[in-house]
Amino acid sequence: MIDPRLAGRLAFAHRLPTREALPPGRHALGLFAQRDAILVVPEGIEPRQPTPLVVLFHGGGGSAEKILPMLEAHARARGFLLLAPQSLFPTWDLVIGGHGPDRERVDEALAEVSTRYLLDPTRLVFAGHSDGGSYTLSLGLANGHVVTHLLVSSAGFLSVHLQSGAPRIFLSHGTHDEQIPIDRSARVHVAQLCEAGYAVTAVEYDGPHAYSPAIIAQGVDFVLATT
Repeated sequence: MIDPRLAGRLAFAHRLPTREALPPGRHALGLFAQRDAILVVPEGIEPRQPTPLVVLFHGGGGSAEKILPMLEAHARARGFLLLAPQSLFPTWDLVIGGHGPDRERVDEALAEVSTRYLLDPTRLVFAGHSDGGSYTLSLGLANGHVVTHLLVSSAGFLSVHLQSGAPRIFLSHGTHDEQIPIDRSARVHVAQLCEAGYAVTAVEYDGPHAYSPAIIAQGVDFVLATT
């Protein structure tokens, strides 16, 4: 039997917070000497009230600072916590060779946030673009017992060896993406996910290998919807 950790299974579990909340703003969590995780805390968060958390994964060669504009304004306007982990190397471990240090770093970051805020178990969202979209799909489906929604943009691949739960999926991709053509990525993924029984909302847009702010806004509405 495959080791669940090697298949991407996180150890994270919801818990009651025991530490003081952070003030509004961007915060490095102080977990790692290099490429630390960043948490965006909007105004008005009540740390002891259930709060949605979105975990946002950057693309290959990216960083938290580069990917945060994808969702930061939405976090501040809609009142959800936004966590941006960073891969140890230029891209995520799964892209390079398999689940390893980045899975552990994500676990540590989630545990740290949960010591300060009561997280809403019905709204723990994974999101990402490009390599971050691939990581969202792959890590999210392996942890559907805690991850409730996936917001996937321009993912290149889907690698799942251990499925869990049934997260709802919003998947978008540009029809003029020359870096990751839609015919061999999103359209294949959607067919596979639907065949496996997942609830998928798929959106194709007239664009290149870049997320569309208008489509991302639709995705935010999707993951925050009450039903």
